[in-house]
Order: sequence, then C-alpha cells, then structure tokens
Amino acid sequence: YKNAGTAQGQAMGVLAAKARKTLLLTGTLMGGYADDLFYLLFRILSRRMIEDGYRPNERGSLAPAAMAFMREHGVLKDIYTEKDSRSHKTARGKAVSVRSVKAPGFGPKGILRYVLPFTVFLKLKDIGGNVLPPYDEEFVEVDMADEQAAAYARLAATLTAELRQALARRDTTLLGVVLNVLLAWPDCCFRAETVKHPRSKALLAFVPTIFPDGELMPKERKLLELCREEKAKGRRVLAYSVYTGTRDTTSRLKAILEQGGLKVAVLRASVDTARREDWILDQVDKGVDVLITNPELVKTGLDLLDFPTICFMQTGWNVYTLQQAARRSWRIGQKQAVRVVFLGYAKTSQIACLELMAKKIAVAQSTSGDVPESGLDSLNQDGDSVEMALARQLVAC
Repeated sequence: YKNAGTAQGQAMGVLAAKARKTLLLTGTLMGGYADDLFYLLFRILSRRMIEDGYRPNERGSLAPAAMAFMREHGVLKDIYTEKDSRSHKTARGKAVSVRSVKAPGFGPKGILRYVLPFTVFLKLKDIGGNVLPPYDEEFVEVDMADEQAAAYARLAATLTAELRQALARRDTTLLGVVLNVLLAWPDCCFRAETVKHPRSKALLAFVPTIFPDGELMPKERKLLELCREEKAKGRRVLAYSVYTGTRDTTSRLKAILEQGGLKVAVLRASVDTARREDWILDQVDKGVDVLITNPELVKTGLDLLDFPTICFMQTGWNVYTLQQAARRSWRIGQKQAVRVVFLGYAKTSQIACLELMAKKIAVAQSTSGDVPESGLDSLNQDGDSVEMALARQLVAC
C-alpha cells in the first residue's frame, strides 16, 4: 500500500477517499526512509499533503512531490562531481555534475506533522498480563578461517580495483556484481567462484573451493553449536539463509546439521504458499529439530510458535522482511522466551551490510515509538543506501 504504482495501494486510496473514517493497521510502518511514507500519507491525508505543496505535476506524476517530501523531511545527500574538461582550447574548464541519493532518516517535523496526530502505537507487550514472553536479539561476529580470510582479501582487492576503475568512468555496471559476490562468497566458498563482467563476459576473478564437503565453515560450526545447545534445552531452531537459488546453501546446511545428530527440514519455494503452515506443522509432528528456509517464504502470515530460536545466517537488504521474519515466533500463544541470533563474518562486506540494516531499523523503530536496544543496533552507524554505502567503503580502502 505504501508504494507508488501498486494496484493495491491505489485501490486503498480510492476506498479511503470515499470513507468518512479510515483505520490502518500495520506492524511495519516504514523501512527507514522518509519516502516510505509519502504515498501512504498522500492516499489517506490527501488534503493535508496538498496544502503542504505536495501535489501531482502537469503529467499527473507524484515523483517530484515525493522527492520534495524526502528533501524536507528525510535525508538527501547531494553529491557533486567535479572534473577537468579538456574541450577548451584557450583555458582549462571544470565540468560539475550533481546527483542526489537518499539515506535513512525521518525528521521530527515530519513526525509531528504527519505521524503523531494520526497514530496510536500499541504493542502487545503494552496490554499487560504477560501476553508475550521475553524477546532477545544478539549479533555474533564470526572470524573466518585463515585460508578463507586470505582468499577473501585477494578477491576483494581484485574486484575493488575493477570497481574503482569502473566508477571513475561513471560506469556502475560492476556495482551489483561486486557487492553481491563479496557478500555471498564467505558463505558460499564450498564451491568455486567465477566472476565475469556482466557485459563483456571478461573474467574478473576466480576463487577455487575452500571448504570441500564434510569440512565445516566457521559460521556453519557456530550454527551447529547453537542448534545442539538449543536442542538440549528442548527448543527448535529456525535458520534463515537468503542463498537458496544459484548459490544454494540450504542443502549443505541440512547435511551438516544431520551429520551433527539433528533432524532437519528445508522449506523451499516449491511448497505452495497456502500449504506452508500445514507443511511446517507436519515437520514438527515428525520431530524436526531445525527448519531451514529463506526469510522471504515465511515473512508474513505464519505463526511459527514451535521455533522459539531464530538464527539469521544472512539478512538480505529488505528491512520489512528482516523485521517480520525475526518476529515469526514472537506471537500470541508463545510460551517460551524468543531468542534471535544474527551471524556475520568479521572484516567482510557482511558487517557493512548489517550496519546499514541496523541504521534503517533504528530509524523505522524510532518512528514507531521504539528506541532499539539490542541485536543489530549494536552495529548502528550513519549510512547511505546499501549498495552505495558498501561501494564507498570498498573504493575508500
């Protein structure tokens, strides 16, 4: 409903315009950026938004208004690039270009104007009566093995040099490729990694297999220890991995945990959405100790009360997905304390990614009346968009 062009959002706006009063319910008000709220506010507070100057342009587009809203109430960074121009014959000139990028943040003026007068922040824990058990998040930084760390350093140096050269030419083609590889490789070095240029197909880097079958990576060892520890307490574990496609890690994780004496099930996208809850309950009836899945598959609509411990092997980029997936077992009816663990490899791009996610979550929660105190908030620092923050860190090295 918050996005610009969704049919659901537009339909909701039409209904809200016809109704005398509208009640909106959400557990994820925003994802960290001010413009997360723009279209939602325009659809339900149209008169106020138009009074404040946010209106469609001559072509009916709201994009300029959304940018103006972001500039006034959010955080925008104007990046100026200056370079010498050799096109002048008698004097040296300088060409200056500017572009704007958004960063996490929502100002107090926007909160006072558009959020607080129309919002009630009510959480189950505020109702009383111990409706929900304790909830705890923790971040665990995992050191890589020596060979793994050395190979990562070589890979990062090679790809960073290529990325730096490309960005100097204002070519962002390599941006996504480099960042995805550097984020994924530490968790996927049980397979050889070949990196090619997306356009020319030229070979940029190659890293052979570091951990063959049967040899545990440090993060896998940490997961195994966690699952054994929780099983001894009579608690099941829900393990999240975002690499379930080309770089599938779930099959390897399943084999490792089963060799460690645990009963494991993997929920894949092939299980129809309508059947997933029944499928999970069947696995619980069969005595499963660990459920492995992509957080996208269970982020909404499922109450996983049988898995009071949740472990993120990776988080991905989406704040909404992360927040919803982390709360899957912290629901009405849960009797056990809920424990959520985030794992990240030290001195890798994974930490920078988690830092930015922490920043966005802090903004989202503070806008919702919360001040985060644990979990990824221990990494909370100022940041840009995920790709640009990671790219800036890489090229600055």
